[in-house]
Amino acid sequence: MNRQGRVWVVDDDRSIRWVLCRALQNAGFQAIEFEDAERASAALADNEPDAIVSDVRMPGRSGFDLLAELRERAPKVPVIITTAYPDLDSAVSAFQGGAFEHLPKPFDIDDAVDLVSRAIAQRREDTTTAEQPQPAAPSDMIGSAPAMQEVFRAIGRLSRSSINVLITGESGTGKELIARALHRHSPRSGGPFIALNMAAINRELLESELFGHERGAFTGAQALRRGRFEQAHGGTLFLDEIGDMPAELQTRLLRVLQEGEFYRVGAHAPLQVDVRVIAATHQNLETQVQAGKFREDLLHRLNVVRVRVPPLRERREDIPGLVLHFLSRAAKELQVDCKTVAPEVLARLSHFDWPGNVRQLENICRWLTVMTPTQIVRADDLPPEVIGTTVTVDEDWQSSLRRWAAGRLASGDRGVMNDLTPAFEKLMIGVALERTGGRRQDAALLLGWGRNTLTRKIKELGIADE
Repeated sequence: MNRQGRVWVVDDDRSIRWVLCRALQNAGFQAIEFEDAERASAALADNEPDAIVSDVRMPGRSGFDLLAELRERAPKVPVIITTAYPDLDSAVSAFQGGAFEHLPKPFDIDDAVDLVSRAIAQRREDTTTAEQPQPAAPSDMIGSAPAMQEVFRAIGRLSRSSINVLITGESGTGKELIARALHRHSPRSGGPFIALNMAAINRELLESELFGHERGAFTGAQALRRGRFEQAHGGTLFLDEIGDMPAELQTRLLRVLQEGEFYRVGAHAPLQVDVRVIAATHQNLETQVQAGKFREDLLHRLNVVRVRVPPLRERREDIPGLVLHFLSRAAKELQVDCKTVAPEVLARLSHFDWPGNVRQLENICRWLTVMTPTQIVRADDLPPEVIGTTVTVDEDWQSSLRRWAAGRLASGDRGVMNDLTPAFEKLMIGVALERTGGRRQDAALLLGWGRNTLTRKIKELGIADE
């Protein structure tokens, strides 16, 4: 068999090693298993693989420890980091450590084999190696959904760069949180992070806010004022809701991005600045360009890399974890005991459409912390905007059930079937009885049960007779 390269699979999970190695061998690779980083490290003394696929959490040394060692001993070997605990810090640490890719578990086996092929191709092209890892700051970002993992990977890939970034997403999705993460995990992390919301500043004052003004430049300008560009020198300037920037200021912003200099209002001498600009918007800027409301050349300057933040309805499996996180934070802020959440509440929240996205969820968790009379949040405790909304499910019931189960398991629940089975049976019995007008014999026939079975279930489940 034509061997396409030697691949080491380092993972303490025997089943994962077996499946991945078989898939690699079937694709023509020579695959070698290691159950921990120590054994893989020892094997480096004898030979060097063409690529490595390594887990992060293993007994003894971690996958990041192995990655750091490889940067010293075998810097040309591409490494694919896998983890069952995907978060922003994990992704950033992987990419800052020089990993070829960060692959969350569970992964598609064909995708993993394809990544290995691309990694080996990169090595053979003598791609330059990455920098050594820098310590990552704690992150407040939560997300195991594939859409959020894409965002984490983008932040990780950009962590060695200071290029301009455009963040798009609906209101409340956390665009400023993404911007702060981009700054925190960048070469400019030691510099200032300055934020300005275009939609929140009076149009007449916006120019002064951005560029500052000289004393006496206009009525009320009694002292020199440094603008946001000056304040952000050496760091990052975050311009939120960039789509609301007036046309005349778009021209001035474009000049700063092109030439790195600007004039304070009322000044005659230019100022030089070194600023990375991260812009964000909930609007479609391409549509704004077509309508003549946004400069096309400015869009190209800002849109060097675009990061799309998904709405909460596209990452429903993250909702249980976010609920627990926000309830815990609200309890600390208010200095009260943290509320616990009944399963039916998590299910209801996971199916709500969240027009206000993560910001709305956080506010509701704070509301529940204050307004729920007991320590357990139940469905009746939910605010009117959640209770009074008809849930729209545009997927088949199996997809909905799968999403619900993933959310429950992600929140750390155990014994999920103990809740699901009686709830499912109760629902089906209720629908069948409604269909037959309460006639048990006919309802049992619809369900495929005998009448005695239906009677027993009604008693066990505490279903009241209509």
